[in-house]
Amino acid sequence: MKYLSVLLFALALAGCTSATSGISIESSNQNVVIGNVSLARLVDIEKAMTGDANGLMKAAVPITSKAHSDLKLQYRFYWYDAQGLEVSGSDSPWRQFVLHGQDTVTLQGIARRPEAKQYRIYIREADD
Repeated sequence: MKYLSVLLFALALAGCTSATSGISIESSNQNVVIGNVSLARLVDIEKAMTGDANGLMKAAVPITSKAHSDLKLQYRFYWYDAQGLEVSGSDSPWRQFVLHGQDTVTLQGIARRPEAKQYRIYIREADD
């Protein structure tokens, strides 16, 4: 957890492109990519877990609020094969959730196809 917090902070200091609307995490190496520095200051992303659900890859990503108020957020998973290519039809719709102040939520997703061996999750602020 401390490793990801330090990584989030380092990436925030390095500056990020404005093309990404939030934060993304890659399963293969736990890299965190920050496109929204203000959001990165409000959340901690812990070590993601993977598993198997009837032959399909399952992902669980804990996210903790550092804010004292509620955050309205959205997340979306993308799934990739062993070579890192996106699995056809793998993108999921944006799912909205509320992260209460100082609380932890585990975001979960299950791949739609058995070829999926990696994932990337995007987290962004929800439009009101």
